[in-house]
Formats: sequence, C-alpha cells, structure tokens
Amino acid sequence: MDDDLWALVEPLLPPWPERSPGPRPVPDRLCLQGILFVLHNDIAWQLLPLELGFGSGQTCWRRLGRWQKAGVFEQLHRVLLAELNAADELDWLTGVRGRLPHPREKEGPETGPSPVDRRKTGSKHHLNGRGHGARGALPGYSRRPASARPPRRRARSSPTSTRRFW
Repeated sequence: MDDDLWALVEPLLPPWPERSPGPRPVPDRLCLQGILFVLHNDIAWQLLPLELGFGSGQTCWRRLGRWQKAGVFEQLHRVLLAELNAADELDWLTGVRGRLPHPREKEGPETGPSPVDRRKTGSKHHLNGRGHGARGALPGYSRRPASARPPRRRARSSPTSTRRFW
C-alpha cells in the first residue's frame, strides 16, 4: 500500500485503546495490508502467512470487524469517490448504464414470450382419466392387495454380526 492511500485511510481508523490487555498490537497499516491480501487472494483467514508480517489471520479478522463496526469502510468509500470525482477519473454514466436489472423488471422491448408457456390447448397428456395414474393405464399391470403379496424376507442376524439390513 502506497503512502498516498495510507494518508487517506489512517485518519478514518479508530484509535487503539491506551490500556489494552495482551501483547502489543500489530500496526494498523500492516493489518490493513493483511486484510487486503486475504481478500485479494481469496484465501481463508487462517491461511494468512505469518512470514509476511501482517500478523495472524485471526488478528486481521478481528481488526476488520472492529473497523466495520466503526464505519471505516463506508467513510473510506465516500472519500475515495470524492477523490476520484475531483480528479475527473469517475465516469458516472458507466455506473448508471452498467447496473443490474431489478428482479421485477421482466417486461420490455427485448423480452419475448416464455418458451415454457406455449398457450396450446390440450398440452397436458394423461395416461388414464380414471384417476389411477399410470397403474391403471399400463397393460399387464395389476395391483394386488397386500394380503396376496408374498411375505417379506427378513435378513438373518447372528449375534456376532454387526451388519444391519434395513
């Protein structure tokens, strides 16, 4: 992280309490670099290498939560937008043009008929009109009452066997 960006971020960070328990905290700049490293590389917090000097993943994760609660990132977003707008680097039309449609916006000149709704009469084909479904319509299929079915075979279980048959 370069010094210019850090100069924008540093005043937004909440001060660290003077009498905090535990070891000396990792500097905010290094912690922010660790947070950006984890988010940029899409790795788990636990996989943040200590060799980089950003502190542990747990430390960076806690600091991220603390800063989110303090509203640091919302303020940073506003500051960066103001800086980009002042430098005339922000194209507001692209932001408006490139928006995602609302879920309820389903009609318009580019919307055609649904391929599922063919509006044909008689599109539902039933096998049997008696309400028995496929059983009554298929030839050779007869439903026997439960008393006429052969008995179910039960699996033998021996006292030494631990297998269960369901």
